[in-house]
Amino acid sequence: MGTLAGCPAFAQTAETAAPETAEPAFVPSDFDVPVLVEADGFKLVPLSPDLVQVDYDAYMSSIEHLQKTFSRSTGWPREDISDEDAMRDMENEAARFAARKSFAYGVLTPDGSRERGSVYVRPSKVEGYDAVVMHWVTKAEYDAGFDAELYDWVKGWVAAEWPFQNVAYPGRGISWKDWDAMTADEK
Repeated sequence: MGTLAGCPAFAQTAETAAPETAEPAFVPSDFDVPVLVEADGFKLVPLSPDLVQVDYDAYMSSIEHLQKTFSRSTGWPREDISDEDAMRDMENEAARFAARKSFAYGVLTPDGSRERGSVYVRPSKVEGYDAVVMHWVTKAEYDAGFDAELYDWVKGWVAAEWPFQNVAYPGRGISWKDWDAMTADEK
């Protein structure tokens, strides 16, 4: 597999085949889904129960920031998220990843001790887009300029390594106002 500038080739890939379903496949069955991506200053690994504590610590450290910049609601994150809720979320993300329905990654420090944010690669319901990619970073990482750095890196990574033709980046490449109008049409 090729190397993206600043991103060594994937050290590992997922080999789980997509289950037979009525819905179209999100990624081709022969596509090796990245399961470890190492870059300068961070690495991406699939969200899973193994990451529940570092993920929880990251989003709980930045509730107000994430409500304003990522979820745009008070529904997530919120102060009353329990350990059980957090684990259930991780189990759901891991199951969707294994089924090749969507791909959620923790953006960790190189040593894996802290989560800097998360990246989500999901199918789009909006005609003309085959994927929606979103990410968030903690308030501290945002203040340090990592949000813009990660966005630029993710755009390059998705363009170079994923099998998509037209990717939507809501709130970034597409304004939230425009994205909201497009998704309202799809409901």
